[in-house]
Amino acid sequence: MKIAMLMDKNTRAQVLDQETIRRFATHGELAWNETEQNETENAKRIIRGADVAVTSWGSPPMTKELLDEAPGLKLVLHAAGSVKPIVTEEMYRRGIRIISSAYVLSSGVSETALGLTIASCKNFFSLNQEIRQGGWSHTDITDLYGITVGIVGFGIAGSHFAELLANFSVKVISYDLYVPAPRMEALGVEKVEFEELLRRSDVVSLHAPSIDETYHMINSQTLQKMKDGAILINTARGSLVDQEALIHALESGKLKAACLDVTDPEPPAPDSRLRTLPNCILTPHLAGQAGNGLRKIGLHCCLELERFLAGKPLLYGVTEEMLARMA
Repeated sequence: MKIAMLMDKNTRAQVLDQETIRRFATHGELAWNETEQNETENAKRIIRGADVAVTSWGSPPMTKELLDEAPGLKLVLHAAGSVKPIVTEEMYRRGIRIISSAYVLSSGVSETALGLTIASCKNFFSLNQEIRQGGWSHTDITDLYGITVGIVGFGIAGSHFAELLANFSVKVISYDLYVPAPRMEALGVEKVEFEELLRRSDVVSLHAPSIDETYHMINSQTLQKMKDGAILINTARGSLVDQEALIHALESGKLKAACLDVTDPEPPAPDSRLRTLPNCILTPHLAGQAGNGLRKIGLHCCLELERFLAGKPLLYGVTEEMLARMA
């Protein structure tokens, strides 16, 4: 069996450790992209005759031209987040299975959302600045006790965030068009409409995909429906938030704070007011996995390959029907 490793060598170093490489090698011949590029012509050479392909950030889409080089290709393991940059109708037409690593990345997203929730509720960022300027107070501190946290989007990251919040004495509510109430209730979460979530929540955490229906779902109108002094957390996609409207809500004091791991554009423009507002906390899209955590992705892909070869059900396959609701 031939396994085509299509990611460039820099990405490979991030997502594959030596133990995982050795594990992949026990299942077949590994063909490598030894360049720092992800050019289609090079990918055609690497994938030629392959049974399995491993892709990642920057890999070219699986077009008919590329797939024609590997008529026996059965499985694509995507060692990155969204499969949308590489997946094509041609893959599904040929019956090629595709695996997403979004499920692995999502644990980091939900953990980051929890960290930002605790830090912003307890006012870490503002108090840190105050102390650096010679102050020492305990102003505007809120524990995760008796407050309401609203989760927008109850997919992989959103539902895991709810599981993490179960360790605290908070009320958790969620809005998601596609997830039925019983699934939320199984995790102790109340399903509500979007406007009710905004009206009731002390913290609103975004976990929805970037699709037409969610574009600028946080805007001047919806921000006005939020509680005065509420906190907005976005570890999903920057396109969910109208940034000019958010800036106004932060400057006016309507919101206590916003914690943004994602923006639109990304990074924010050098002169963006998001960079200077004291109640806007920015992180550089690190919520998924960063540093050594990225290597979980490579192992995840190898484990899915082993399930596939053993004839077991794949845990994280992406069907054509699922794509429309995914980030």
